[in-house]
Amino acid sequence: MKKLAFLLIASAAATLSAPAMAQFAKPEDAIKYRQSTMFVMQQNFARVAGMSAGRVPFDAKIAAESAEVAAYMAKLPWAAFGEGTDKGTTKAKAEIWSDKAKFNDYAEKMQGEMNKLNAAAKTGNLDSIKAAVGAVGGSCKTCHDAFRS
Repeated sequence: MKKLAFLLIASAAATLSAPAMAQFAKPEDAIKYRQSTMFVMQQNFARVAGMSAGRVPFDAKIAAESAEVAAYMAKLPWAAFGEGTDKGTTKAKAEIWSDKAKFNDYAEKMQGEMNKLNAAAKTGNLDSIKAAVGAVGGSCKTCHDAFRS
């Protein structure tokens, strides 16, 4: 059942992501899309982070599934930072658009760290997962500090 849900989410997200901005009727739709993709990514990452911190019992299968979803979702929100999406219900700072190169660099680094977490989770080695969780968390914080209000 979880795999079916993942496949449905992944299929829908892939359909919507390329080229994403062309598919948004209004800037508010793009904002909702990117917030939703980040929410799903964060929820799955949080499961793995909770296990690595000992707050949740470690389950290698759930960790691997959650890390895989988080890594996939990490690819999706960036296309929804298009023109006109800097206003409205968003925590995005104006610097996203004025320093797009830096923002894109941070996004790529986070995706890379999320992919490393995905690889570590597939091994089932909790120590490797812990190290990867720390790197993902650091990359998220760096970007949030610079580009999120």
